[in-house]
Amino acid sequence: MKRRNFLRTAAGLFALGLAEFAPWRAMSAFAKEVEDFVRGPRVKDHPLRQISKHVWIIFSPDGFPTPENQGMMCNVTFVNTARGLVVVDSGASVQIGEMAIRQAQKAFNKPVVAIVNTHYHGDHWLGNDAFATAFKGVPMYAHAGTIREINGVQGNMWRTLMEQWTNQATLGTRVVPPTLPIDHGSELKFGDVTLRMHHYGKAHTPSDICIEVVEDRLTCVGDVAMDRRIANMDDGSYLGTFKTYDALEKNANSTIWLPGHGEPGPNVLKWNRELFEGIYRTCEQAVRDGLPMEEAKALVLKDPRVASRARDTKGFESNIGKYVSLAYLEAEAAGF
Repeated sequence: MKRRNFLRTAAGLFALGLAEFAPWRAMSAFAKEVEDFVRGPRVKDHPLRQISKHVWIIFSPDGFPTPENQGMMCNVTFVNTARGLVVVDSGASVQIGEMAIRQAQKAFNKPVVAIVNTHYHGDHWLGNDAFATAFKGVPMYAHAGTIREINGVQGNMWRTLMEQWTNQATLGTRVVPPTLPIDHGSELKFGDVTLRMHHYGKAHTPSDICIEVVEDRLTCVGDVAMDRRIANMDDGSYLGTFKTYDALEKNANSTIWLPGHGEPGPNVLKWNRELFEGIYRTCEQAVRDGLPMEEAKALVLKDPRVASRARDTKGFESNIGKYVSLAYLEAEAAGF
């Protein structure tokens, strides 16, 4: 880390001197060369695991980014089709994307023919950089709202946050947004595999896309649901999440739900629904009863649906207060 900071400082000093004696173009070129050279370390290989006939994942055991895991906190999914590999969510950095490419090429020796990003939180798309470099012109898909957010504030914000959270382990990652919009009902066909898109409004974010792998009866749900991790609801809606679960269970003919965080399985939506019901419905009743937010939090913590999940849910202690606040405010707004 000291070496990278030194190089950045050296680049700045050199640029100041260069401004006096050389054209601005030369200074910009030098700064770019230094920035390209300053990169975080390589990410160790994580194994591929087969989930269904066509779907494989690089599983991330951690729920949050740290210097130790170098930002490896989100599952990277590969769909193995007759035409090549489709990536669902590319990871949190160029280094993670490069690791995923190494693993995929060892296992399949096939090109990546498409990428789908489920939403705009950076742990799901910052790895696009690696795939764009390795597979020139690879199509990258996302909901139009996700594309807009990454091209706006979210792109550079998430790149900066990931550098901070990992003590600069993700340095060198470029913002490479998806460019091709998809929406509810869109289908992408890759020979023997059909990917069907589901979007039911605001859930984890306003623009979540869930990807149904039709032939495998499996749906990648991104962060609409998680396994043993409390989902970030700052951009989301509890009521919208319940609506999305209902619609997915009705319309996606799936027996496996594959989350962005945690283990895939048949009960991922059920697990999340009960946790969120315990948080939101308790706050909803507290609002009806005229109780303040602090009393609502105490009732939430006593709710068996919440208490039974507290011990094995990553981020529970540090996040439950905020998520109760968000649920209470949403319940207040819904009551008007």
